[in-house]
Amino acid sequence: MPDIFQYGHSTNLIGLATACMASHVFNENPRPLHIAGTRESAPGLFEQLARQTSIQDCGRIFQDYMCVVFGFETEQRLGTDASGRRRYRNSYLRLIQDWGLDSNNAQGAVFKGWVESRFGLYPTYHKQHIAGFNSRDWVTYIEEKMNSRYHNNCIYMQLDLLYEYCQWVIERFQFPAATHKTLYRGVNNLDDWIVSGEDKQHKIVRFNSIVSFTDRRTIASEFGAYILEVDVPMVKLVFFSELLPNHALHGEAEYLVIGGDYRVKVQR
Repeated sequence: MPDIFQYGHSTNLIGLATACMASHVFNENPRPLHIAGTRESAPGLFEQLARQTSIQDCGRIFQDYMCVVFGFETEQRLGTDASGRRRYRNSYLRLIQDWGLDSNNAQGAVFKGWVESRFGLYPTYHKQHIAGFNSRDWVTYIEEKMNSRYHNNCIYMQLDLLYEYCQWVIERFQFPAATHKTLYRGVNNLDDWIVSGEDKQHKIVRFNSIVSFTDRRTIASEFGAYILEVDVPMVKLVFFSELLPNHALHGEAEYLVIGGDYRVKVQR
């Protein structure tokens, strides 16, 4: 892996050095992470959530809040401008749906751009492995993450709220796990992932800035010859299937996780 990807940005919005947050040492000894100012910007939402007694009720309140604030009602998803032309309104739900279809499309670049902006992590893969800042791969990522089509509805703010809501649910209900969750990912080639190895089965692996896992080993086995078993700290979760009542990723029990270096167990 190129040296430029050893660290991300020197600044981020989590108040912790990116290199520290991305390390396997942090993943094994996690501390709370918060995106600066996000919960403070929506005090009414979190006050209302605090009065609920179930994850299901919290999920409905969160989705209703997002609908009202960002205009996701069905009749508003395609609004019109002053000239009468239809105007696309991007949403976190659409981004999650499109990520499930293809994490290397323009919407995937937006997701990776959000992680870069908030957590400081550079992506290591978009369509193909990114060779460096002067490479065409990096330029393609920059062009797609900055596409104005996906930034016309405060999409980074939406994702900030999604992350903080996810962390709030974990803190409140200690679900889906207390500090770590064992997750799985199927891959076909280990050469592009491994940073170092203790033996044939135990490795340090560098994942992309945001990466998908599942909590079902059988599902992971459908995506590659090798199965990577990882204990993911809950503070690295952006999204999981039970978080919201209505979304497009129910089928594969998918988890969206902030990347970096992880200690993994390699299985076949």
